[in-house]
Amino acid sequence: MSGFLQRLGVPRRINAAGTLTRLGGALMAPEVLQAMQEAAGASVDVAELQTAASARIAELTGAQAGLVTSGASAGLTLATAACLAGWDSARMAALPDARGMPHRVLMHRTHRNSYDHAVRLAGAQIVDVGHNDRGTGAGVRALEAWEIEAALDERTAAFVFVASAESLPQLPVVAEVMHRHGHPVVVDAAAQLPPRENLRRFIAMGADLVVFSGGKALGGPQSTGLLIGRRDLVGSALLQMMDMDVHPLTWAPAGLVDRERLRGTPLHGIGRGFKVGKEEVAGLLCALERFVHGDDAAQQRLWSQRLRAVEQGLRAQRAACAGLLLELQEASGQQAVPLLHLHLGAAGDAAAAQAAGALCRRLQSRPLPVHLVEGRLDEGVVSINPLALHPDDDRLLVEAIAQALQAR
Repeated sequence: MSGFLQRLGVPRRINAAGTLTRLGGALMAPEVLQAMQEAAGASVDVAELQTAASARIAELTGAQAGLVTSGASAGLTLATAACLAGWDSARMAALPDARGMPHRVLMHRTHRNSYDHAVRLAGAQIVDVGHNDRGTGAGVRALEAWEIEAALDERTAAFVFVASAESLPQLPVVAEVMHRHGHPVVVDAAAQLPPRENLRRFIAMGADLVVFSGGKALGGPQSTGLLIGRRDLVGSALLQMMDMDVHPLTWAPAGLVDRERLRGTPLHGIGRGFKVGKEEVAGLLCALERFVHGDDAAQQRLWSQRLRAVEQGLRAQRAACAGLLLELQEASGQQAVPLLHLHLGAAGDAAAAQAAGALCRRLQSRPLPVHLVEGRLDEGVVSINPLALHPDDDRLLVEAIAQALQAR
């Protein structure tokens, strides 16, 4: 390590945990950094830049329009605000005080998670619909049309749908009911890339707005997100995040703004704190272009090849890795990134979970800290995700794991 981080005393880390926000997200390609550097050296009209980016995003995703946001969570807040306010300047000025306007946002109760805060931040009231029979093992039924319709009233503003391999078959049902009653559907697809086809899948299935993370698989700046969908809703979202400290007589609205439907010149909106710099717009757009023109199958083969080499390296450390079960899970379907699982003991064994936790602590306390996937730690399993793992770190990763296991 050298340069700026060294002066700060911040060590770099070996990231085998994936594109986690707390670990800085994706490793950006040189082309992305170059695009950001070019934008950094110029003054531009940010609304004009976002409008131009919107046209390019539309070409690449098949949506009517697109917007670069300051992360997927900000994208969810802006999407919700667009559904609540539309082109009504008075509503934009009032949010998050949503009294007097439709503000009930429906969600299937199985989709509720800690990112709900992003929806509520806009002033929305989340209303649970459906049951959790499948999740609890009490039944086999999923969300049904009548359950959605029973929750609709004059205060309904939208439906927020959290995309996953398990939930996706329900999206057409949600879209059909909501559209029949004149309400939009927002899809939270923050971590649903890869595969690349998901950039178009959710819109094709009926979503009005879709939110993706920009700093994960897309390979853009960590502080970015992508909001795509209906042009009118994307335009409202843009207007609610722009710097509106401008005189009405000189304001030149962006091409995404529908002046005929907009009354007056809005004030700073609820998304003003979510401003996106010109560098981030350029960086995410460049990253999106690279991502769209990539090859999923070729990338998966490369990741699998690297994980097999890591697996072989660990198996060669017989003494240190005695009792360690290695399992390579190839990419398939919506599981678009292969994983190498390290089983520290029998499934459900409390001692295995303790061993997995101890291994992670030892790895993270090294001079060159190492992070593994901890999603199954309670089962005694930690995993290696190659998405943000630098190829030069593969050998170092094997050495670190072997040494940490030796210290048991």
